[in-house]
Amino acid sequence: MDDCVILRDIPTACGRRFGHATLNAPKSLNALSLAMIDRLAPQLDAWAADPGIVGVLLDGTGEKAFCAGGDVAALYRAIKAAPAGEAAPEAAAFFEREYRLDYRIHTFPKPVLCWGQGIVMGGGIGLMAGASHRVATPTTRMAMPEIGIGLYPDVGGSWFLRRMPGRTGLFLALTGAPLNAADARFAGLADFIVADEERERLPGLLADTRWDAPDAAGTGANHARLGALLDRLALVDGVPASPLREHFDRIEALIGHDGLAGIGARLTALAADADPWLAAAGRTFAGGAPSSAHLAWALWQRVPRLSLAEVFRLEYLVSVACTAHGDFAEGVRALLIDKDRKPRWRHASLAEVGGGFVADHFRPRFTGPHPLADLA
Repeated sequence: MDDCVILRDIPTACGRRFGHATLNAPKSLNALSLAMIDRLAPQLDAWAADPGIVGVLLDGTGEKAFCAGGDVAALYRAIKAAPAGEAAPEAAAFFEREYRLDYRIHTFPKPVLCWGQGIVMGGGIGLMAGASHRVATPTTRMAMPEIGIGLYPDVGGSWFLRRMPGRTGLFLALTGAPLNAADARFAGLADFIVADEERERLPGLLADTRWDAPDAAGTGANHARLGALLDRLALVDGVPASPLREHFDRIEALIGHDGLAGIGARLTALAADADPWLAAAGRTFAGGAPSSAHLAWALWQRVPRLSLAEVFRLEYLVSVACTAHGDFAEGVRALLIDKDRKPRWRHASLAEVGGGFVADHFRPRFTGPHPLADLA
């Protein structure tokens, strides 16, 4: 579908252009489909190579969401069509191409401005996290809620969660706790907080600016110019408080350093906390897939010294394996297909998840080179 991502150029005062890509599936809150990925990825490559393009603006149609996540309903259909216990080939293709797109944004040679209004979850965060200039607004609501669908925070989440203050990234991976704009900035997922209404005039501001030729020397003149433009738009007043920052010390104590069993007991007890934000986090953890908690924990241990490319290669193994085991499909069924919100997880508790089961997620399910072997 050519209209699933609207592509256009923004002419600027210097005669050069900004590329503008808009995710265009408002009925699904711009959920990221394979068609979207396959339309956006080659255009980013073309814009990167075009000397007349000085940067890219990435946003989503409508006011409700930038991107509510990956198209997990399509992944569910692919999993159900595959033989029981085997990885779904269509899902493997989706993860490969999605991670390539995310990596391309992380390593894009020109400024990428991502406007993250409204709902930004899962795969939407994967798109936004790698942008050089990430804008949150007062309506922004972020989360990595994969524990509730039997997955784990992928799309590079294993990499960027590890780089958040303290151990907040592990807390977010295990609880799917929602983040507002101030949380996103504190956690390193946003660089600017700008009023939602500024979005309408943003293309005009980009058009009125004189940009340098793409900077082969890497001095970043256009990056700095775009940053200064967004600084002028940034909100001074009216920014919401950050629960993540407010509860930082509590979160550090909750996660601790004594292993997943201890963390699990403390997070389960958190469901009765007097603070609504913390209590909701505890309830989400308690109702989530024990296998997902183990995968998030295993990745947390493995990634500290890995490069971004190595993390994407590792996540590919785990994500494909999740299509061969039952919890991912069951979580999507309960949330989006039957909508009974009563998932029947494969394991009843953290203690029931064996080490062999976790290790099986890290073995290759392909022959020959890794599908993402060429990521530098």
